[in-house]
Amino acid sequence: MHSPQPDTLIRNPQGQAVTSTVEIPGAAASAWALVGDFAGFARFVPALSQIEMIGEGVGALRKKSFQDGHLVVEQLNSRNEQAMCMTWTTLYNTLGVGQLWAMMSVEALSPERCRATWTIIAEPVAASAQDMPGFRRFIQEFADEAMANVRTLLS
Repeated sequence: MHSPQPDTLIRNPQGQAVTSTVEIPGAAASAWALVGDFAGFARFVPALSQIEMIGEGVGALRKKSFQDGHLVVEQLNSRNEQAMCMTWTTLYNTLGVGQLWAMMSVEALSPERCRATWTIIAEPVAASAQDMPGFRRFIQEFADEAMANVRTLLS
């Protein structure tokens, strides 16, 4: 009798992190209320048409529908209100992303100034060396546009 071995498709991506950081003229708590709302990314990512949550807290799933028909399902891995930090993993998508892990964090620089940072480590579905620069550029531009919107909304 052969004993079953557990398997999973979930693994952390390898590679260099893409980071998008903005400084915001306002309290860190206000920035965290925006970027720390796992269900509220449509407020600063205009490409999103709808977000549907399944469950609450760590382990919850977020189903993001995009204006162009693309779909992304992500799971909240961790969340720390005191540190103003959360992480998540993409479980399913139609964007050609193989593995994706991300972290959103907010750091107080002063009572009226803060820094919000979106860190993403991702791999394309079919990773070849020549695809990586374009893939990284796509991820960087997406994050930069969203974070610029955050700065605009909070300024």
